[in-house]
Amino acid sequence: MSNEEGNPILTTPIAAETPLQKMIVEYVGNKLNPENREVTVEMIVEVMAEEFPHFVLALAEENWIRGYRQALDDVEREVQTAEQATEGSIQAPSEEA
Repeated sequence: MSNEEGNPILTTPIAAETPLQKMIVEYVGNKLNPENREVTVEMIVEVMAEEFPHFVLALAEENWIRGYRQALDDVEREVQTAEQATEGSIQAPSEEA
């Protein structure tokens, strides 16, 4: 996994605050043994993708589905706005003829 988009969350060191976070950070730290002893979100995702791909895939699929739905909703809203603008600009012919 690479930080191509420059997402700062990926490179943020994790300060484990809950038992689950502590367990995951300790596991990833022991597995990857980073020089600065800091475990980042990106490292956790890498290890999870390698060792628990079903979990990561489920998250990715759900995220994709939600994004796709949001895009469809946005397009529908844009079409409705365009239709309303068009309806507002079309005026009925006057009866003065």
